[in-house]
Amino acid sequence: MEDRQLIAKTCILAGKIMLESGAETYRVEDTMNRIAAAYGLHDAQSYATPTGIHFATESASIPGFVRISKRTTDLEKIADVNSISRAIAAGQHTVADAHSLLLNLRQVNQMYPVWLQLAAAAVASGSFTIMFGGVWMDFLPALLAGGGGFATMLVMERFLQIRFMAEFIASLVIGLLALFFVYIGFGMVLDKIIIGAVMPLVPGLPITNAVRDLMAGHLVAGVSKGVEALLTACAIGAGVATVLTFL
Repeated sequence: MEDRQLIAKTCILAGKIMLESGAETYRVEDTMNRIAAAYGLHDAQSYATPTGIHFATESASIPGFVRISKRTTDLEKIADVNSISRAIAAGQHTVADAHSLLLNLRQVNQMYPVWLQLAAAAVASGSFTIMFGGVWMDFLPALLAGGGGFATMLVMERFLQIRFMAEFIASLVIGLLALFFVYIGFGMVLDKIIIGAVMPLVPGLPITNAVRDLMAGHLVAGVSKGVEALLTACAIGAGVATVLTFL
């Protein structure tokens, strides 16, 4: 029975890492079921939503539930869990070894450093401005506004712990910076600068995951992720609209 308990903990841990890293719920369930089957729990049932994981077998002594309170985007961790899962299916890891590998993986911070995230967001902002029809004179204003807005979002997330408010304030800062740059003659086309600068805040991954979950038949997860993406889009739009209202 101890082995069955450890198998259940390993499956739940793998699912928890994947959900916290932004994986689709159907991928999380499939990975958990494959790990369980590889260790002989062919009657395992898993159910994942963006905020929690249920795992159980016909043996009522090993049900499991884990709540997911914080999610981010870390595709490398998702790939690492998939690699461990494939190794488990190939018989390369014992249950104890797999559980230890997953524990170590969960503790490792594989996110890019903040300065690199800011640099990428800034360059992407300027590039999107040009792509959406802006002129090269607007590249630097969009780069600075996008980098400033993204930095604001990272700071506000730490203090507020509410992503939607952080995105609202970030888009507000972007709108103010863009307006200021155009006012002093540093930029030319206000709307192109704003459009490019807010692109790093746009919830592209949640929208993609929502569609994929809906197509896979996971209606609860798909709808909830879609609503989350919609709220994020509304927060971004509201921040920019607040600035433009006082023009």
